[in-house]
Amino acid sequence: MSEENKNLDDMADEAMDNAKEGAENLADKAEGALEDAKEKASELGEKASEKFDEAKEATKEFAEEAKEATKEFAEDAKEAANDFAEDVKETFSSDNPDSGKTVAIIAHITLIGWIIALVMNNGNKTEIGSFYIRQVLGIMLLGFVLGIIPVVNLIAWIVPFVLWIISLVGAFGGKQKPVLLVGDYFQDWFKSL
Repeated sequence: MSEENKNLDDMADEAMDNAKEGAENLADKAEGALEDAKEKASELGEKASEKFDEAKEATKEFAEEAKEATKEFAEDAKEAANDFAEDVKETFSSDNPDSGKTVAIIAHITLIGWIIALVMNNGNKTEIGSFYIRQVLGIMLLGFVLGIIPVVNLIAWIVPFVLWIISLVGAFGGKQKPVLLVGDYFQDWFKSL
């Protein structure tokens, strides 16, 4: 073998040794990187598990708080409904002097209000309620009859409106004030109410 071939052979062996050494270094580095990646993945997995447990606990706490708030709301709503029912009973009780006044005022609120007042008064008759039910019926009928007459039509709506206002003021005051001219007739004609 010639000197040149020997040098080439030595260089090739040296390159091969360097390549092996480089490969071993790379393998060591790759193994180290793999170990680091495994450790970091394990740490991240633990952190994710902790966060999941924290979120799970927070969800349980929120559910308990929501359940408690719902329970309190239901109790408050039930208490408010009971209070309202008691107030209604008290307002429309025959022992309450204002129950007739309430019926009297409701009787002035259109025909539907008059019907509601009539039903309320039938369940719990009061003198003032009956008085204003008769009076408002008379005012409504007077307005209807006067409204049919063509010549008096404009006045027909003004007169009952003024009588209605006078009657409403009396109802708010809680006094039995018959309206001008026709109030006593209404009480006599509709005394069965």
